Amino acid sequence: MTGNELLAAKMTSAGLRQHELAQALNDEIDTLTGRPGTLQDRHIRNWLTGKTRWPQARQRRALEAVFGCTAQELGFIPPPRSTTPPPASPEESVRRRTFTGNVVGLVAATALPPLPATSYRRIGMSDTERLRAAFAELVQSDNATGGTPGLETRAVAFAHHAMELQAVGSASQRVRARLYELAAAFTGTALWAAVDSCEPERAQRHLERAMTLAGLSGSAEITLRLWGHAGILARQTKRFNDAVAAATAARASAACRRDPLFRSLAHARLATAYSGAKEPTAALRALEHATKAFDSADPHADRPVWTDFYDRAELHGLSALVHAEAGRHDEAEAHLHHTLSLLRPGFNRNRSYYRSQLALAQLRQSEAEQACTTALSVLPAQPGDSLTERTSRLLAEFTAGLNSVAPRARCTTEWMDQYRPRRPR
Repeated sequence: MTGNELLAAKMTSAGLRQHELAQALNDEIDTLTGRPGTLQDRHIRNWLTGKTRWPQARQRRALEAVFGCTAQELGFIPPPRSTTPPPASPEESVRRRTFTGNVVGLVAATALPPLPATSYRRIGMSDTERLRAAFAELVQSDNATGGTPGLETRAVAFAHHAMELQAVGSASQRVRARLYELAAAFTGTALWAAVDSCEPERAQRHLERAMTLAGLSGSAEITLRLWGHAGILARQTKRFNDAVAAATAARASAACRRDPLFRSLAHARLATAYSGAKEPTAALRALEHATKAFDSADPHADRPVWTDFYDRAELHGLSALVHAEAGRHDEAEAHLHHTLSLLRPGFNRNRSYYRSQLALAQLRQSEAEQACTTALSVLPAQPGDSLTERTSRLLAEFTAGLNSVAPRARCTTEWMDQYRPRRPR
């Protein structure tokens, strides 16, 4: 019996273990069908060993959505009388285009071995532009739905392809630098997806790889982005001194010297790091610098697509986190109202996250009824919808606080009737 080496290679490049892939596929099946999948480690093991050569239809659809390529390109072999895969449904086709657009072929290529030396071809800027388009789509997907195992896996696959192009073709030094930059950008997106999913061990592995790639690219902008993610990861794992160090490194980058918007973002992230480290004076001072730099930035300057999230709404949101940490919950609430009124369409993940923060700020001012109304607006409207792990944890914190502040209030009963905590992972 021959093992499935292509699937094994895909899982290795994505940093997925058997139980992690099973969970990612179950989530994907839930999204596709409205019912959670039932895959376990043993199913993945049967695929890897070749015991199961052709998974069920919904399992194949989930595999293709997670890895961005066909079941055959993942090493699966259809039965003899079914050598042609069934045509994709219109819904599946739309979904695939949403995530990968015109670059599905590039992702599929990550499952292939490097071309032999005699097959070298010239890699040009058109190749990097296709990857840039894919990166923009992943950023848009992250803004809409947040970090998911599927997004993380797709980002890793694109990073792998960017590095594969380095190996299989000849290119100018400028193109090679772009490929390193794109590989770092994709790996940074995988890092952020892991942070949003509260998976610090995977996030740390992505961070180390991304920093190496960013150094090879020489891109100050990508390095700045990674230091920002490193600081958030450090805060998530309660390493507050590391968070301050990461934010300080970001603030000292060449990108901040060139562009006030980058400088504003670095100062805002430094402010949240200081607030976590219980240095409120330094945090508020950094926040003032962030606001001044933002006001002086050119809103029409050409910047990388990943910076699109940082606008006046996000600055108010980060300001709210700083004030909340300092115990200034009324000021935090004011900033959060500004955030929610300024958030642009498409930033659904941030809207849910900051609404959850608003509910907490209101609860901490003993406004239990208003806080419940706000929290109820965060809950998914449809059965198949879900929240990111970071937002889910905020709602769990809200629930504990509500039961402490107003255990017998009518609004508490209403919240507990509708709130469904995420199952322990």
